[in-house]
Amino acid sequence: MDKRLSMLKEIQALEFVAIELNLYLDTHPGDRAALRDFYTIRDKLFAAIECYEKTYGPLRVFGDAPSQYPWPWIEDPWPWEIEYK
Repeated sequence: MDKRLSMLKEIQALEFVAIELNLYLDTHPGDRAALRDFYTIRDKLFAAIECYEKTYGPLRVFGDAPSQYPWPWIEDPWPWEIEYK
């Protein structure tokens, strides 16, 4: 469970940074360094989500985890049901 929590925390941190950079770029569209940073973080975020979904199952309904039978979404706790330590 520690590895899973660590991966979720990394995804949350990367999402936070990506959103903040996106908001910054809305008001500073000419900042090349910020745009470069945005794409770097975005790529890391997508890779982290893909790794998580291949290991633990879907985070998003249209994610990279293959659909299984029976539908696995109800088997594990939802991300907001996990107790972070």
